[in-house]
Amino acid sequence: MTLAVDVLTLFPEAITGYATTSVIGRAAERGRWRLRTLDLRDQTDDVHRTVDDTPYGGGAGMVLRAEPILRTVEATTDLARPLIALTPSGRPFTNAVAHELAATSGFSLLCGRYEGFDQRALDLVVDDELSVGDFILAGGELAALSVIEAVVRLLPGALGNDDSSLEESFADGLLEYPHYTKPADVRGLVVPEVLRSGDHARIARWRRAQALSRTLARRPDLIRARGGLSDADRAVLAEFGLLEEGDGFR
Repeated sequence: MTLAVDVLTLFPEAITGYATTSVIGRAAERGRWRLRTLDLRDQTDDVHRTVDDTPYGGGAGMVLRAEPILRTVEATTDLARPLIALTPSGRPFTNAVAHELAATSGFSLLCGRYEGFDQRALDLVVDDELSVGDFILAGGELAALSVIEAVVRLLPGALGNDDSSLEESFADGLLEYPHYTKPADVRGLVVPEVLRSGDHARIARWRRAQALSRTLARRPDLIRARGGLSDADRAVLAEFGLLEEGDGFR
């Protein structure tokens, strides 16, 4: 099955330019997903192709008008659903949400600009809202590309090795363990002995301990979301001297 992705935007070239690169570009060549961009300016009704206007009630900035959005949706009878608006007030986009979208036949992303959308467009045609973080961008294109890449790399056959996505950050609710490559010594910093031991079972335990330790230090909220440390977690941390007193999860 080919995942269908439609992007409603004022800057189609910003989406298509990146979508041909790297992992997601190769995945498209393999037929794992397809991209279609829909220019909201194509559904305007004046010579200037106006898509924005001043907000009712006053205030700084301009608001993206409802009609170009509504007309784009109405003119696209095969629009991939759900239609998701990328907004700061949307539910957080996480790896779990990426898995949700990867399991569908397709979805559409609505990219904003200016001060946001006329609420009526969201009320009438949008199925969901997502936020990629607690910060503000000039528009939704970078957010859309973030969602697309996070989803596409989960598709079977998208990566050179399907197991790669199983060991990445957030795959098991943890940050990823550190990686090393040749040479073994870089300016006095040496690759950990365990990784050069050939003991694959011990390497797997070390990587698990490192992932747990890194998550404890940097994202304790992820540990809490998993219900804290299990006995097995504590055991593998202790094996490598990484279980500290007062970590709040014992």
